[in-house]
Amino acid sequence: MLITLAAATASAQDQAPDPDSRAAVIEQAQAEKATQLHAYVPNKAEYYLNYAEAALSDGVHIHPYFLNSYAGGGFTLGAGYKSYFKSYDTLDVRGSFTPSGYKRLEAEFIAPRLFRRRASLSLLGGWREATQVGFYGTGTDNSKEDRANYGFTQPYGVATFNVRPRRRAPFIRTALEISQWQQGPGTGSAQSIEEVYTPETLPGLGTSVTYVHSSVMVGIDRRPAVDYARRGGFFAITAHDFHDPAGVYGFRQWEYEALQHVPILRETWVLSLRARVMTTGTKEHQPIPFYMLPSIGGGSSLRGYSSWRFRDRNSLLLQGEWRVMVNRFFDTAVFYDAGKVTEHSRDLDLDGLRHDVGVGIRFHGPRSTPWRVDFAQGNEGLHMVWAASASF
Repeated sequence: MLITLAAATASAQDQAPDPDSRAAVIEQAQAEKATQLHAYVPNKAEYYLNYAEAALSDGVHIHPYFLNSYAGGGFTLGAGYKSYFKSYDTLDVRGSFTPSGYKRLEAEFIAPRLFRRRASLSLLGGWREATQVGFYGTGTDNSKEDRANYGFTQPYGVATFNVRPRRRAPFIRTALEISQWQQGPGTGSAQSIEEVYTPETLPGLGTSVTYVHSSVMVGIDRRPAVDYARRGGFFAITAHDFHDPAGVYGFRQWEYEALQHVPILRETWVLSLRARVMTTGTKEHQPIPFYMLPSIGGGSSLRGYSSWRFRDRNSLLLQGEWRVMVNRFFDTAVFYDAGKVTEHSRDLDLDGLRHDVGVGIRFHGPRSTPWRVDFAQGNEGLHMVWAASASF
């Protein structure tokens, strides 16, 4: 047996490769590969996806701009040009229009990193026009056949200042806006609003009102980005004061909002929840123009109903979405919306809610959602929403 083992060992040693020879073979193979090295060349699909990601991340000067001048304007086309100052300050000049005649022209200067990144400043000025905004009466006990259209033009200027002492600390946002609402007749298939109402039956009809609108928001924002997030939350209270220098149509408003994104399976699934309450009070019994009343309905609230479908002095909105990440640019969602408007704040309960369910798709970048399509079913039929921002 010893002789057999010795023979087998000798045979194995004879068949084993020479260590020096094996190392030489590996070195030769590595040398051959080194002569063939080159930078990775993405295919056409990867090229266009990378270009889209750079555009969505604000990495280009000329960019698309799809924000409508006012909700309900329909399909929007637009573009902007962004100039860069220093390292982070920008000036963005942009405009958009719709086939139905909605228009927006504006310029915005943003300084996002003031006082060692503890504050930011936005200066915005522009002009917009809407031609067929729907008004169905106040409250929720009305019919979609009650629709009357109105139009308006509005020049505006807004200064917004944000302060956050530390990265995860509460923030304070103050804003001052000066604008003029010039309400006029509406176009479109529905009758114009002055054919249905009079100034005596509808406060603010046919008026031109200048507002000095000041607001203060206090809140906590743990989202990585406002227009696209898969984790974090937002909780805020905002006080609004709409001052009419003429002393005719002034009012105050309070807004309470809570939003939370709950990641599941390493953020490939996300459960997103939102609640918002708005209450309105008058100043010295001054009437509130109908077009300034809180509303629900449309692309970012009750998606199964037309934009501005329900209006009154107070509103309640509840929303939930289950979002599924398909790839780094594309998400799908299943959602549910519920809400109501009331004349009195004490009636903001869960009785008599209008609601809808639906599905949606979203094309997004790391921090923005430039295209969203939702299909929502309420008790007034199926509605499709085209939007250039996240639902919430």
